[in-house]
Amino acid sequence: MKIAQAQINPILGNFKYNCDLHLEAIEKILSKDSDTDLIIFPECSLFGYHPVDLLERSEIVDLQLMEMARLTSLIPNGVRLLVGGITKNNVNVGKPYYNSAILLERNSVIKTFNKELLPTYDVFDEARHIEAGDLSKNIFKWKGYNILVTICEDIWGWKNSNGSQRSIYGANPLLKISPENVDLVLNLSASPFSDIKWGQRMAVANNVVNRFECPLVYTNMVGAQDELIYDGQSFVMLPDQSLAVRALGFESDINTFEFDSNINVERVNREPLADKIPLKMKAICLGIKDFVRKSGFQKVHVGLSGGVDSALVSALVSKAIGAENVVNISLPGPFNAEDSLSWAKKQSENIGNEFVVLPIEGIYEKILETLKSSLGDFGFGLVNENLQARIRGMLLMAYSNLNHSLLINTSNKSELAMGYSTLYGDLVGGLSPIGDLLKHEVYDMVLEVNSERELIPLDVIKRAPSAELRPNQKDQDTLPEYNLLDNSVKRLVEEIQIPSSEIDHVVIRSLMRTEFKRWQAPPVLRVSDHAFGRGRRLPIAHQYLQ
Repeated sequence: MKIAQAQINPILGNFKYNCDLHLEAIEKILSKDSDTDLIIFPECSLFGYHPVDLLERSEIVDLQLMEMARLTSLIPNGVRLLVGGITKNNVNVGKPYYNSAILLERNSVIKTFNKELLPTYDVFDEARHIEAGDLSKNIFKWKGYNILVTICEDIWGWKNSNGSQRSIYGANPLLKISPENVDLVLNLSASPFSDIKWGQRMAVANNVVNRFECPLVYTNMVGAQDELIYDGQSFVMLPDQSLAVRALGFESDINTFEFDSNINVERVNREPLADKIPLKMKAICLGIKDFVRKSGFQKVHVGLSGGVDSALVSALVSKAIGAENVVNISLPGPFNAEDSLSWAKKQSENIGNEFVVLPIEGIYEKILETLKSSLGDFGFGLVNENLQARIRGMLLMAYSNLNHSLLINTSNKSELAMGYSTLYGDLVGGLSPIGDLLKHEVYDMVLEVNSERELIPLDVIKRAPSAELRPNQKDQDTLPEYNLLDNSVKRLVEEIQIPSSEIDHVVIRSLMRTEFKRWQAPPVLRVSDHAFGRGRRLPIAHQYLQ
């Protein structure tokens, strides 16, 4: 049996586009291997993942099913597809839909397989609209083989081998299926990237092949949807836990391989991705590219301050969508060093971005005059600092309105955790690409950006971080040392540990008091196992540590 994996990047809700994407992949596969028997697509490949409350509108599912019918009518003779999509629960009990894998051949739906384990933790909320299936019904016989079809979470119901961590599910549905009845396991996934996800997938896959003593064909989605980034890296794992096939990371890819009763799988390995910082940079660039494209923008702009965070963001968006599509805007104020403007201009020249200067000092002085005439004189303080940040935010959003350009936010995770940001000021923007990077990771990624040639001026990297909102301001006047702060943020936000050090207690108090800011922050691209945003649901109004 010749099997192909089609690792594709669908657009949520654009069913015609997604159908055409399937047809393009089929054509490409069959042009190379005309005798391919089965083509496997990722989870929800026809709908896009995850639809969340789009599923409140039943007509959307109807439109997807219409495109599935079109796809079925256009399948070439002699090949079967395993496609991911949302199907209807026609029984008047339970949730209205299933998350399904649908086995198709020309003009025929052969069988539908429904996902049983529906994740409701972290970034997932599938059980909100989707009914659980029964994995024991997901076996079909073809060409003499018993093939088990699973969908993403269906293979994640294991405890740790030492029993130190329980499964969040009452039972692992794979354990109710006799290994003697399975010759091959297929898994359609939309598994989002994090910096530890590959190791987790390998552990889960090991459990599957050990249980059934047969290969696992794991086909993962690639692309990004809002905060989530799907890294692809589809694979075939053999019973000895070796990888016979590994697809590209963060790119669409196609692999075809032979499978027979002797588990004879031709090895088709791509070069694995290596260190965490290059891996996260690839993820963030894909996240930016897809967010911009799928939101209907062609152009973006960045407030380029001459500091390291905005320097990195500008470089990343230029890499993601092309330097010609990125405008850097410098907004010098009364407390900016002259070098800040010159370094921002130099970076724009190095990369090839358009560079615009919008001074804020005149607006700042005029607003101060208005405030003082109505409210009386007041000394220099937080009002003055936040006023500058909000003027910058106002001008950056005015540029958005004038040019249909998406403003990209430049906040990092360490500062977001401390609430070291101004609502409607430096928190403004449509997307936060580095909001899941600790400050030391920002510096590490800047070095990666500069690894081939100097794009970000070295002076930007060497300077002490500063918001430049008052004379001689340094971030470290307000925040703990970044190396200590980063350690605490990792412990408290990503690992959910109990605060122990003095810095931990400072961070946890700030974290609990400033949640209202993070609720109003832009979507953060998720590259760690626990990011600010969708997977983190802290209340605003509470009195823990107040």
